[in-house]
Amino acid sequence: MQDKANKLIASMLETMKNVVSDPAEFFRQMPTSGGFTEPLIFVIAMGIISGIIQALLGIVGFGYAGSSGAALLSIVFIPLAALIFGFVGAAFLFIIWKIMGSQHSYETAYRCGAYTGAIVPFTTLLAAIPYLGTILGVLWMTYILVLASQEVHHLKAKTAWIVFGILGALSAFSSIGSQHAARQAAQEIENMGTRMEKLGEMSPEEAGRKVGEFLKGLEKGIDK
Repeated sequence: MQDKANKLIASMLETMKNVVSDPAEFFRQMPTSGGFTEPLIFVIAMGIISGIIQALLGIVGFGYAGSSGAALLSIVFIPLAALIFGFVGAAFLFIIWKIMGSQHSYETAYRCGAYTGAIVPFTTLLAAIPYLGTILGVLWMTYILVLASQEVHHLKAKTAWIVFGILGALSAFSSIGSQHAARQAAQEIENMGTRMEKLGEMSPEEAGRKVGEFLKGLEKGIDK
């Protein structure tokens, strides 16, 4: 049992290394069929690694995990999300590749999508860099999908770059917008906490006066 587990881990690490170091060769040699079990296990494993990385980043103050407890929840949440998104994402890729002219099945699309997950632990690390990390991660994923389009689905590189380039740009803008909103919300919460601390240090009379000023300002804002 231990030997099987060790072999499985070694195999997944080798797959991860091959996708990252030479994705074109990996997809050129990748079997287009063979069942869902192997790529499914790979997706879950990459999700667990990404979850651990995200938890550690959250604990040391990167990302948006908040408390240590919330950061640790990502170890469970991210693999689960990867499991679900693996099938949903494969359906999306299957439709895109079919429109582009691919003759391969949903299983092939799932296998391609699953193995592109090899870069997710690395893009999770990159995401710790505000905005730039997201852009780099999207560019890397776009490059991987273009290679899968060429080597597995035998589609033209120009077409693949146009399609996945547009999708990547939309994804990048969406992610950056979400990051900006999250950072603003976090700053507002921090500012509110600071104001509450200052309020607690005041005498009852001073605190009452400040609350009264705040309510008056709020009332004027509503009247306008």
